[in-house]
Amino acid sequence: MAMVCLSDFEAYAKKYLPKIAWDFFAAGADDCSTRDENILAYKRIRFRPRILRDVSMMDIRTKLLGAEISFPVGIAPTGFHQLAWPDGEKSTARAAKAMNICYIASTYSTCTLEEISAAAPGSLQWFQLYIHRNRAVSQQLVQRAEALGFQGLVLTADLPYTGKRRDDVRNGFRLPPHMKLKNLEGAFEVCKMSPLDPSVTWNDIYWLRSLTHLPIIIKGILTKEDAELAVRHGVQGIIVSNHGGRQLDGGPATIDALVEVVEAVQGRVEVYLDGGIRKGSDVLKALALGAKCVFIGRPALWGLAYKGEEGLQDVLRILQDEFRLSMALAG
Repeated sequence: MAMVCLSDFEAYAKKYLPKIAWDFFAAGADDCSTRDENILAYKRIRFRPRILRDVSMMDIRTKLLGAEISFPVGIAPTGFHQLAWPDGEKSTARAAKAMNICYIASTYSTCTLEEISAAAPGSLQWFQLYIHRNRAVSQQLVQRAEALGFQGLVLTADLPYTGKRRDDVRNGFRLPPHMKLKNLEGAFEVCKMSPLDPSVTWNDIYWLRSLTHLPIIIKGILTKEDAELAVRHGVQGIIVSNHGGRQLDGGPATIDALVEVVEAVQGRVEVYLDGGIRKGSDVLKALALGAKCVFIGRPALWGLAYKGEEGLQDVLRILQDEFRLSMALAG
């Protein structure tokens, strides 16, 4: 079938992925109201288009912390890409490089940081970090990422505990035996409880800054109060995110939270957004409300499930074309 829009890739992935993998990627917390609201909120936002503007030439490039990308869309950190495609995160990295955009590699990748880096040398890659109870594990990951040439450190701050995703509980979700959390092999044999550290606070930003020269981006901010704290603690970027609706159900859609975060930081740090981006016009709405760039999570996995690296490039090209068209039509 012709793949015309991102929902075509979603339908394909739902049909062809094993149910346990589809349920894991699709899951939201509890009633999934925040997950669904991320998408619905865009439908309530209306453009005020301007006409008779010369849109014969358009430049859709932008910069993330000084690094140029081809258009303001990147790939958000998501775990377990081998559930969608055998080559996993290596395919994701290659697609991002081909499209000249930023890929944020997850702590919970099914390929090592070394494999991800080698798959797309010279590309713009950031590393997403969870801080673990065993701080030495987190420290080693940060230092490995920096040594490999990753250009940003994204701290996910909204996961002191894992949200309740009902289908995963029903399915007894676990990785298949042949897949591993490659970056963490051997790290948690002695840890009987969740390896995530729920005691992490703002003070840990100072600890991270002592480990690395990389710019620090905080992911998971939804309020002006936390945006202000992020600036005060010297981070370089904020990703307005509710973890794709997978953590606290009943929080705001990210596009609704964006405005107060942008107002709070007043241009002192770059502000990005993830959650609910399904069309090029969604990208334009986020930029119009103050985001510098958006990141896609589930749609990237749908692209992988369709045709690996090639399928993900298809998803990104569609978004790019739709974004350019929306810009033109909005004047």
